[in-house]
Amino acid sequence: MKTRELAAQSVLTARRAAAEAAVAKEAADRKARESTAAVLRLYDQDSELVAELLGVPAEELERDAKAVTAARAKEVIEALRARAGRPRTHRSRSGNSTASQHPFQETAVVEISDPNSTQADVG
Repeated sequence: MKTRELAAQSVLTARRAAAEAAVAKEAADRKARESTAAVLRLYDQDSELVAELLGVPAEELERDAKAVTAARAKEVIEALRARAGRPRTHRSRSGNSTASQHPFQETAVVEISDPNSTQADVG
């Protein structure tokens, strides 16, 4: 193969790789925006709290979440719940709910089938 042909092939390969990387980057950016919207929705839009937990500026979280519809955020949350094997919880809409005031205080049940086992089932 001649040098010119190798150079042309190199250009085509690099351009194809760049195009594929751009598509992958856009998909990753979209997933990050959707995840941001979902986590903010799960934490009652408390961007300061989520920012502190994730180490990401609250303004950046809010900007990313704005690009996602509420319906899409709900879909992401439902997919996360399905993946976690947990049914959808139904909460009242009143502002007096203890769960909405303390979003981090969740309880977990740990079942150990074998006391000598190092693995536990968390439910």
